[in-house]
Amino acid sequence: AELGNAAAGVTVSDLMSRFSPYAASGEINSIVHDHAAVMAEVRSSFGGRPGVQLDELDGLTVSGSDWWFNLRPSNTEPLLRLNVEAPTVREMETLRDSVLSIVRAGGAA
Repeated sequence: AELGNAAAGVTVSDLMSRFSPYAASGEINSIVHDHAAVMAEVRSSFGGRPGVQLDELDGLTVSGSDWWFNLRPSNTEPLLRLNVEAPTVREMETLRDSVLSIVRAGGAA
């Protein structure tokens, strides 16, 4: 029955979102001309925090005990793409805003 809703504009993501224990930002794109400098600033800002882990397999993934974000450059456009997940909308928004303040201060349009 639920799959029949696809024709009505309901996506699989919409259906699955009710089962996710996390609040997700979705992909946020910011125009940035110096990807490396901005990512280095984010790495520096979050890397020294207790309990925080960094992974650079696909861009920069920063994770805490119950949250994470991934920041990665586009291969075809002057963009950094940000995705954030946290246990609550408020925590996700706070983390998102913290990362975006660094990204936007670093030359994002």
